[in-house]
Amino acid sequence: MAVRQLTFAIGDIHGCLDQLRVLLHEIEAYAPAGRVIFLGDLIDRGPESRGVVELVMAGPSKPGWTWLTLKGNHEEMLWGASRGESDVDWWLMNGGQETLVSYNGVVPGRHLKWIKELPTILVERYRIFVHAGIDETLPLEQQGDEIFLWIRRPDDYSGDYWGKHLCHGHTPSLANPRTVGNRTNVDSGAVFGGVLSCAVFDDDQPGGPIDFLMATQIQAAS
Repeated sequence: MAVRQLTFAIGDIHGCLDQLRVLLHEIEAYAPAGRVIFLGDLIDRGPESRGVVELVMAGPSKPGWTWLTLKGNHEEMLWGASRGESDVDWWLMNGGQETLVSYNGVVPGRHLKWIKELPTILVERYRIFVHAGIDETLPLEQQGDEIFLWIRRPDDYSGDYWGKHLCHGHTPSLANPRTVGNRTNVDSGAVFGGVLSCAVFDDDQPGGPIDFLMATQIQAAS
C-alpha cells in the first residue's frame, strides 16, 4: 500500500520561536515523514527572529523530512535595508527593530545571503505556494515579487488559479487558518495574539488541505 506524501505549509512566524518549535513537534507527530514549506515572514515583530532563522536554516533533524523556505515581504525588506536599496526606517518601524535586537545589532552575512537566495513562489501539479498571493487576472509569467510578496485579497475572495489551489500567508486573521474556495490562508496572526498554524496537503490529491495543525500548547499556556 502506497504511503501518502504530505506537505505541511506553515504561515507567518514573525520571530515566534516557541510556537514554531511546538508546531514542528505537532507536524512530526502527525506523520513519520513529509515536506514542510515555510511561507515566508520568518522574521520581524516577534522577539526571536534570529532563533527562527537559525532553526530553519539548519533544516530537519529527523530522516524522511525535507524543508523548503519561501521569501516573505519582511525578508525582502531586511535584504533591501541591508543593501541600501530600501528605507531602513521603514523596515525598523515594521518589526525590524525587534529583529536587530535579536541579532545584537548585526545580521550575519551568511544569513543575509540565505535570505537573498530564497525563492518567492512554488508552482506544482495541484497547488501554488507563495507568501502573499498571486493575481489570477495576469499570466503567471508576467508576475513578480511585487505581487508574490505584497498582494492582499479580501478574506472572502477566491479565484480560479488555473485549476490549482493557492496556499499563502501575509494577511493575518485570528480566524485563520481558513480555506475559501480555491484559496487557503495560513497566517493566523501568531505574533498578534493568535497561534502559528499550518495546512496539511496530500501531494497526490488535488484541492485544498486535508487538515490544519496549530501550536495549541502555546495557546493553552498563554
